[in-house]
Amino acid sequence: MTQLLEARLEHLDEISGIDQEVIGDFSRREYLRTAINEKRCIIKQREKGIAGFLIFTNDFFENSFISLIIVKPTERRRGVALTLLDFYIEMATTPKIFSSTNQSNTSMHKVFEKAGFIKSGFIENLDEGDPEIIYVKFK
Repeated sequence: MTQLLEARLEHLDEISGIDQEVIGDFSRREYLRTAINEKRCIIKQREKGIAGFLIFTNDFFENSFISLIIVKPTERRRGVALTLLDFYIEMATTPKIFSSTNQSNTSMHKVFEKAGFIKSGFIENLDEGDPEIIYVKFK
């Protein structure tokens, strides 16, 4: 059984563990806790655990912004990120949804394109030598 649902604090350890597996440390644990407490974290739950999660805000120049999508490494290439994106797009409260990824993250560029996002610009100097590409989806 697969479910998409709002994360609860009881999910924090598992979400934080997935994040640590992907980025190599627990530096975002409090950020994740805050997103869960503020009801801004969606998870894809499978029988064997959480496959991935998405964090969003609604204050990006008065638009929705997906700030983080993380998929458990063993669940990659199975449509988890696309499912999370599609679910969030349906629930977003603004007519435009923005997100971003590093220029080097070719896998995420493909996911955004499959989900109907288009490139909207870029930001230099966040990660040295790897610009952040901004995407937008119109509802």
